[in-house]
Amino acid sequence: MNSTTEKLAGATARANQSPAGADLVISGALKTFVTPEKVQLNAVDDVSFTINQGEFFVMLGPSGCGKTTLLRSIAGLETLDAGSITLGTQRIDNLAPHLRPVNTVFQSYALFPHLTVAQNIAFGLEMERKPKAEVAAIVDEMLALVRLTDLASRKPAQLSGGQQQRVALARALAKKPLVLLLDEPLAALDLKLRRGMQAELKRLQETTGITFVFVTHDQEEALSMGDRIAVFNSGKPVQIGTPEEIYEQPVNRFVADFIGESNFITAPVTEKSGKQTIQLAGGDVVELPHTVDAVNGEVTVAIRPERISLNVAGPKLATGTITNIVYMGTDLRCTVRLQDGTDVAVRVPPPFGVDLQQVGGTVSLTVETSSIRPMAPEGN
Repeated sequence: MNSTTEKLAGATARANQSPAGADLVISGALKTFVTPEKVQLNAVDDVSFTINQGEFFVMLGPSGCGKTTLLRSIAGLETLDAGSITLGTQRIDNLAPHLRPVNTVFQSYALFPHLTVAQNIAFGLEMERKPKAEVAAIVDEMLALVRLTDLASRKPAQLSGGQQQRVALARALAKKPLVLLLDEPLAALDLKLRRGMQAELKRLQETTGITFVFVTHDQEEALSMGDRIAVFNSGKPVQIGTPEEIYEQPVNRFVADFIGESNFITAPVTEKSGKQTIQLAGGDVVELPHTVDAVNGEVTVAIRPERISLNVAGPKLATGTITNIVYMGTDLRCTVRLQDGTDVAVRVPPPFGVDLQQVGGTVSLTVETSSIRPMAPEGN
């Protein structure tokens, strides 16, 4: 076994010494703010869920949805007005931030510009007055873990954005937290670096076995890294599940609209023998995969653009006219206007048929029944 492999094995072994069943449990968490207009807002609104030990858990949602406030409450940077946060058997929401077995990585790397990479990583350990030999061993271990051994003597200004982010991660992991909190840490990176760091973060989490709690508003980050995702809106999670569950089985229109792209089509519904069917102009009778409450005799369904095919055999949803085509290399992004004026987005994979590259052409839209997601009325 070479020295780098030994260091990585050491990091994994130490991380796995976490107490058995050290799940992070949020119970009835409430955090209220008062606006300058004296309006009370529940930034975190009676939130309860469990993050499993060793899980890469993502809190996803738009700005102001409560995800960052909850993360800061776990870190001790905000104080809950009600509820509790427990890690394993230990309640931590009543502990000072420095006494909690968690560490935080922010969007701002907050590296000391006058210190080298190695010195930045060592800083927190030295503040705890750990023996020099132990500090040196941990620093070497972290440098190997984030693949920066050859850059140990450089200053932050001599590093790329992605390298600086890895230094910040190494510094946070050096203290062996039971939970690592990450507050939109990739937001400042360009697209290529961000995608590279997504893979790097996933590798680090799997190597160390530490619980990662990651906050983002970027759905691609959430889907590519999360073991489970909590989609937040108005101070609480509206759905928690695996990336596949969140994408394929959104519980309401908000989730379907926020994760990926969806077409929302409203149509008259017919109910018979416990089943519902819809029929659009120019289309076949299509049976819905499950029933929902109708509103004024109509239901709304969500369909992903990539699940719709043009001019192929199968259950015909409708016919329409192509009004726009955008060539994206990986696909053609078409807009099809149905006979009732509804615009439907369709992603056509290659090879691209000549007949699909003409704006103004009439096409049929087919979709498998399993790809149609009936939406429950708002408030249900």
